[in-house]
Amino acid sequence: MRFIRLIFVALLALVLVAVALANREMVTLSAFPANFGQYLGGTWSIALPLFLVIFVAFALGMLAGLVWEWLREAHIRREARYRGAEVARLQGEVGHLRDRHAAPQDEVLAILDGPTAPSATTVVPPSQAQLPAVR
Repeated sequence: MRFIRLIFVALLALVLVAVALANREMVTLSAFPANFGQYLGGTWSIALPLFLVIFVAFALGMLAGLVWEWLREAHIRREARYRGAEVARLQGEVGHLRDRHAAPQDEVLAILDGPTAPSATTVVPPSQAQLPAVR
């Protein structure tokens, strides 16, 4: 898998270098259309190589997509945190029930059978406590 990744990165680098070499001409990048920038004062344009404009536009598009998806999936992450906390709480409750019911073999049976309370006249040592019946 590492070899395939290395080949992919090498091919991507080769394509990017080819695009950069093919688009070395200088282009003027303007912030406003039709000399509108002169009304705001100053020159609102810059001369850059075309490949740099392409790469920066691509990088900004990727960044915008990343931020968009991160914001769009915020409710999913919030729900996952809530569910994780709920799972931790329920696991703690199951652990408490195991301790309370003398560590039965099945958590569901322990919940269904309930705690076995000895009668007032019978004293059962903890080593001889009865577990819920296996069904």
